[in-house]
Order: sequence, then C-alpha cells, then structure tokens
Amino acid sequence: MKYDAVIIGGGIVGLACALKLNLARPKKKIIVLEKEDRIGKHQTGNNSGVIHSGIYYKPGSLKAKNCIEGYSQLLQFCRSYDLPFDLCGKIILASSQDELPRLHDLFQRGQQNGLKGIRLLSSEEIKDVEPFAEGRAAVFVPQTAIVDYKRVAAKYAELITQRGVEIRCHARVSSLHSHTNHVEVVTNSDVIEASVVVNCAGLHSDRIARNSFPHLDVRIIPFRGEYYKLKPQSEKLVRGLIYPVPDPAFPFLGVHFTKQIDGGVEAGPNAVLAYKREGYRKSDINLRDVWETVSWRGFRTVARRYWKVGVEEVIRSYSKKVFVRSLQKLVPSIIEDDLAKGGAGVRAQACHRDGSLLDDFFFVEDQRVVHVCNAPSPAATSSLSIGETIAQRAAMRFS
Repeated sequence: MKYDAVIIGGGIVGLACALKLNLARPKKKIIVLEKEDRIGKHQTGNNSGVIHSGIYYKPGSLKAKNCIEGYSQLLQFCRSYDLPFDLCGKIILASSQDELPRLHDLFQRGQQNGLKGIRLLSSEEIKDVEPFAEGRAAVFVPQTAIVDYKRVAAKYAELITQRGVEIRCHARVSSLHSHTNHVEVVTNSDVIEASVVVNCAGLHSDRIARNSFPHLDVRIIPFRGEYYKLKPQSEKLVRGLIYPVPDPAFPFLGVHFTKQIDGGVEAGPNAVLAYKREGYRKSDINLRDVWETVSWRGFRTVARRYWKVGVEEVIRSYSKKVFVRSLQKLVPSIIEDDLAKGGAGVRAQACHRDGSLLDDFFFVEDQRVVHVCNAPSPAATSSLSIGETIAQRAAMRFS
C-alpha cells in the first residue's frame, strides 16, 4: 500500500496537518493513522476548550508565533463553519504581593506579542469583571475564548475526507523503516509505504521517534490533570475564566476556573504523574509506562528539583479540602459543597535528558520523517498554524 504521506495520530494536530498538507498539495495521496476506534480520543477529547490568546509565551518562540496566528485562523474557521465559540475573556489574578512582578511581566509580554485591549486591573476593578474573585491585581485578556475542540477536530476530519484524505482507525503503528526513497510504516494489520511520514502521535510520539533516533534526548512524561465542576447552583460564582499567575519554572498554568462552551464551569486541573500514558484514573497503571518514566534520567532530575511541588499536587489530588483551598485563592467564597467530581485529561509533557521540561513546540526530523515530539498547550489553539508549519516541513521532503 503506497501513499505520498502518512500522518500518525488522529488528534487535532495530526488532522490539522493533514488538512493543510492537502490544501497545499491536493494531488498527493494522504492517509491519517489512528490507533483508537475514533479520532481525537485523548488529549483533544479531554481538552478544557480554551482558545488561548498567546499572552504567556516568549516573544518569537514557536508557541507565541503559532498561538497568535492559530488563534486568528481558528476563530475564522469557527465562523466559516458555524462552530460555536465564546469570546468570554479571562483574568489572570495575582493573589499575593510577591506575584505582582510576574503579573506585570505577563502584561508586558502580552503587549510584546501584539495583544490589543489587555489591561491591568486594580483589586477593586477585578470585581467589575468577576464579582466573586479577589486579588491584589489582575490582567484582563479580552481575546481569550472557549470552544469544543472535539467539534473542531470532527470538522477537520470531515473536510479532509471530503477532499480525498483517508482516515484509518484501529491502525496502531509499531515501527518505521527508512529506505533511500521511502519509509515503511508497520501497523498492526499491514505495511504501508510512504514518501513522507509525519509523527503526531502525542503521548506516544517519543516511542515512534525512537525508530528514527534510537538515542532521542526527550521522553514523554504523562501528567494527569484532574478537574471538579461547579454545581449548577454555584456557577454564578464565575462569569468567564479566572487564572492564577503561573510559576515560570513549571510548565503548567495552575488550578483555575474555566467556563465551558456547552454550559457549566470546570475547576482545575492539578498536575500529578500518571502511571499510564492514557491513565485518566488514579487506578490506571501500565508497568511499561511507569518503568519508562522512572528510568529516564531527566525525570529523576525533575523529581529531585520539584519534589515539594509534586507532593503538594498529590495531596491536592486526594484531598478535596486542599483542592478547594487552592481555588479559594481566586474565589474566596467557594466551599467544598460547590464542587462535584469532574473529568481528567493527560498531558504529554516532553522531558529532556538534562531534566528540563520542554516548554516550546519541538521537532526532530530526518530525510523523510517529521517527528512532533512536543506539542503541549496551546497546541489545540495553534492547530491550524502548527499544522501548516508541519505540513510545510513535510512538503519539502516530497522532492
């Protein structure tokens, strides 16, 4: 079976890449391979639904460029195909005096990234945006929106299949074998010959990449994010999105409140080590996944460096009372009875051999394969832009 391009992974990034590659090279024969029974089952299907503005990201980084460009493309895409979204805006709130310098740094970064209309709020002005929130100061970001990424991914899939791209589910890739003028992609059912391969396998991207780079310097570490939901009678406590000032040393945004496009408000997530790459429950354990994590030198360095933070996250995972205390830093009036158990997602966080947690998009490439080895948030927001970036890298290899 011969194809011009094989894209491994039917999440939102893989589907967006297929769409952009098809638009650029409509005569090329393209197939998307997804190991699950449906597209977008994992990171895409468990996404909180935020369309990020780009305020957090270092100016000039791949994250900043692709988030800002992807934001515009995604809103236009939603308008073109009548996909519901809500430009509800968000506040990033400094709850203590020592967070104020970082808050002002974020405000300046937002301005450097070209965000219009962002503004600093005093403690009194916070109430005008979020009446139940309290803090020393905040940044209001009007560009932030919410959407259902499962619907977005489904629309990508619909468009590419209409244009002749094949999507094959239940197709688990086990290995790649590169040759001079093609790559053999071995799946659980057959062998596919491709001129170009793109690895968008998310939580398993490093395993696929090690077929090309056996001594790959990054490993995917799965972190589970657990959520609560506000009970219907308590949803009035939050109008839009309320975030804390993030810790710049840790690539997570902290526990926050997120309005949902289909109704309701999520509270969370925390960030605890998952014992399975697709482990959405505390009881989910895969011994291979655990061994690959704990045996990775980079993870052991991270564990030594952040063990106190890790312990706090685990305690918060098991104690609703502790979880609520974190939320009360943003909305002091919230109590345990306001919360019901919510869902969970698993983030594919790339960890370098030296112990650094990669914060930007990261690619590893050879003559015929493009491996997307780190595509963390805002990958969904950036999907059309990062998909175009990946498609351009893939298209170069056709010649």
